[in-house]
Amino acid sequence: MENYSTKNIRNVCLLGHGGAGKTSLAEALLYITKSTDRLGTIGDGNTVCDYDAEEIKRGFSLAASMAPVVWRDIKINILDTPGYFDFEGEVLQCVRVADSAIIVVDGKAGVEVGTELAWKYATEAGIPKSFFINRFDDGEARFYKVFDALRAQFGNKLCPILIPCIDVDKVIGFLYLVDMKVYTFDSASGSYVTAEIPEQFMAVAEEYHEKLMESVAGTSEELMEKFFEDPHSITYEETVEAIHEGIIHGDIVPVFCGAATKMWGVKSLINTIVDSFPRPTARGSELSAEGEAIAIDREGKDTSLFVFKTVADPFVGKLSFFKVMTGTLNKDTVLRNTTNGTNEKMSRIYMMRGKKQIEVDSLACGDIGVTAKLVDTNTNDTLTTLAEDVKYAPIVFPKAYMTRAIVPTTKGDEDKISGGIAKLLEENPTLAYENNAELKQLLLSGLGEMQLDTIVAKMKTRYNISVTLNQPKIPYRETIKGSVNGVDGKHKKQSDGSGQYGHVIMNFAPGSEDGLTFKETVFGGAVPSSYFPAVEKGIRECMQKGVLAGYPMVNLYAELTGGSYHDVDSNELSFRLAASIAYKEGIPKAKPVLLEPVGQLRVSVTEQYVGDVMGDLNKRRGRVLGIEHDEKNEGWQVVLAEVPQAEMTDYVIALRALTQGRGRFDYAFERYEELPAPLAQKVIAAAAKAE
Repeated sequence: MENYSTKNIRNVCLLGHGGAGKTSLAEALLYITKSTDRLGTIGDGNTVCDYDAEEIKRGFSLAASMAPVVWRDIKINILDTPGYFDFEGEVLQCVRVADSAIIVVDGKAGVEVGTELAWKYATEAGIPKSFFINRFDDGEARFYKVFDALRAQFGNKLCPILIPCIDVDKVIGFLYLVDMKVYTFDSASGSYVTAEIPEQFMAVAEEYHEKLMESVAGTSEELMEKFFEDPHSITYEETVEAIHEGIIHGDIVPVFCGAATKMWGVKSLINTIVDSFPRPTARGSELSAEGEAIAIDREGKDTSLFVFKTVADPFVGKLSFFKVMTGTLNKDTVLRNTTNGTNEKMSRIYMMRGKKQIEVDSLACGDIGVTAKLVDTNTNDTLTTLAEDVKYAPIVFPKAYMTRAIVPTTKGDEDKISGGIAKLLEENPTLAYENNAELKQLLLSGLGEMQLDTIVAKMKTRYNISVTLNQPKIPYRETIKGSVNGVDGKHKKQSDGSGQYGHVIMNFAPGSEDGLTFKETVFGGAVPSSYFPAVEKGIRECMQKGVLAGYPMVNLYAELTGGSYHDVDSNELSFRLAASIAYKEGIPKAKPVLLEPVGQLRVSVTEQYVGDVMGDLNKRRGRVLGIEHDEKNEGWQVVLAEVPQAEMTDYVIALRALTQGRGRFDYAFERYEELPAPLAQKVIAAAAKAE
């Protein structure tokens, strides 16, 4: 593929609900531009963008993919994204570098949760939006109903560009409202055929053409005057230019329709992309990590890149996807990573079409490319030849709250697991991994069950590591509520030669600090001061394992009040063991209890779901603290609550079910509280059984 200048580049992101047809639309765009010689389908598992074995097996996208095409000498970088909630990070990566978004909507299902989220992502990214209402080869699709629903949801800026000509329940063609021509697809010749507007469709055509002209007229005073004089006096060229300006400034959100698998309406869509969608320099500047504007200098001598995605390919190695933010990138250029100060050489530059690498010598400002085997560069890094350490605004990924314990099916695979997970973490910033020494578990956290399941599958196919996922343990704690005095702990052991002797008298009570508060009030030298540290150490060692279920002991006050020693047989070990005996003797008499971790929960939902969320939190032993307005989302509320960690293991799934996927939440540990007695007995019984 030849090199393209900045003005001839379009970066378009495909967004939408899972199953709406984003990948099929990408496939149609590839085929119609002759970038591929056959039209792949999801069912056959041979699409360009869904090439991973797991994607083919499951029948939907799991990761974002890139597919550049050329139409009328314009290069269009198509960024195909997953539609399921677990892969939100992949969507955020693409909207960060796209210059416009096409939100694909199922013509039968209409506005879905994924449609709303796609609008939200694109709006927050500050990029122009458009809609493609898909599947109008289906008799149950209803364009006008879906169009009205979109306008009701997202406002009157939505204007029709392409509408279906429907005879009863059959689509007989498509009307391109810009030139008021009907196009039908001739399956025999594989080309579009122009036809006159059917008489019975003329009224609908005029109605929607007027809606388009209203939107066009709203882009300038001159066009508004022409519209009031005679809407038909606005020329084709003026309409195209007005749509272009309206899209860039957010005054127009064009709506197309078609059937991706039959390529209906795709040619009109791609013509509008070429004519009216913004080039990479349209926004004028990019934001820095500090929120300052950085000018997009396409002609500058210095080059800057932003790495938005990383793929750990088991055969090729590490692939870094980037956007050229300023200047031109040439092969063999050496750039400095402003995050860590290291230099990276761009030995080879590629464009990716699905999994196919297309090598190029250079990429212009605004273009998107890939390079391999960058040693110290990861997602969100900036690479530059500039003297100053410029850093572009990073992608803010959602936190991972769905945690599961990784259990290897083969003993001794722990090291292999850590190695495989480390590579998968490079390409999945929404994942988190922890080798928890306290719980003796390998913990993997993600955005949902589907994401974690695919990680397990990739570990098997890529690295031949078989694991299962279990519920994680809860890090309970133990403490005491009562006091006990004069606890006697004596360690005495006699054998041939020297013996062991240590004797302590201890008081135990609830402590004011998190760990151990140790005090000694020994009089008369009953226990030499040189053994005090050994006594304290003995207590601290015992606190690692409580007397109820073996969880660490916290908030303990221990006082050494007396004891005895032997001139020959006493030593530090003896007094450590004596302290241990006193601990095991006294703590069970001091009303030991189990404590559970409790965290602060912030749930952001629309008003209609507030009651359902509060009812669910009550079932989870949560305490609702209040409700406040969500400052980031108009019409949304934030429910504040405190909820035990044990009740949060499936909350990702539950909240999605309650809110149809709309709800969002943050959760952070707050403190430990006493576990209710009936639940404590279950935990104690489970611990005893595990032993």
